[in-house]
Amino acid sequence: MDDREAGRYWEENAEVWTRLARQGWDIFRDHLNTPAFLGLLPDVRGLVGLDLGSGEGHNTRLVAQRCAALYAIDIAPAFVRHAQASGGGIHYAVASAQRLPFPDNTFDFVTAFMSLMDMPQPERAIEEARRVLKPGGFLQFSIPHPCTDTVHRRHVKDAEGRTYAMEIGGYFAKIDGQIDEWIFHSAPPGVTAGLRKFRTPRFPRTVSAWLNMIVDASFQIERVAEPQAGDEAAARFPKLQATQVVPFLLHLRCRKAGNK
Repeated sequence: MDDREAGRYWEENAEVWTRLARQGWDIFRDHLNTPAFLGLLPDVRGLVGLDLGSGEGHNTRLVAQRCAALYAIDIAPAFVRHAQASGGGIHYAVASAQRLPFPDNTFDFVTAFMSLMDMPQPERAIEEARRVLKPGGFLQFSIPHPCTDTVHRRHVKDAEGRTYAMEIGGYFAKIDGQIDEWIFHSAPPGVTAGLRKFRTPRFPRTVSAWLNMIVDASFQIERVAEPQAGDEAAARFPKLQATQVVPFLLHLRCRKAGNK
């Protein structure tokens, strides 16, 4: 599967995804990934950035509030249309992160919120990010944690229904392009009734593969984080409780060599 074919799946997902996410059903984004990502993000005041795989633009708009100017791309036109309609002074374009339509040394920073893992060749996207970064610029991205985003994953729960361990298998499985069908688990049946499930291509990579992509692109790893939900969030949203036991997310920030 190439990026164009993967993009067609995301185009099909865009309408339902945007509706449910804007209703607040993407709890992993809103109450774990995004707050942790923004907490890790350096000061970008006065800087020009690029967001890869912006989706309907929720995270993009939050980053735009922190910097001088922000550009964003997504491979699905429907996502870009929804993002543009929300304003925010962001420059959106339909494009593949594996072939960025920008000159070398254009941006001070690049972000990618939970998008690189959905690309058939994330190594090309990382290389492209380095190409369009100015010397001294940084790439920060989040992905599902490779150690727990596996072919087989089962929660092991106690008598009260709380996860205390995870049963994991298939970490090394080669399943590029396998289609998963799912929908936001926090959304109740009354909300999702009649809605088409998401169909998302999977391109899992091991931890070593992700680290080697960064090294091969001549980035220098600067910070690594494995966010977990706080007690308040876990109590409010029980599905986040398992993130206090094993890591569900991996955040990395890496920098292009050179003077800022």
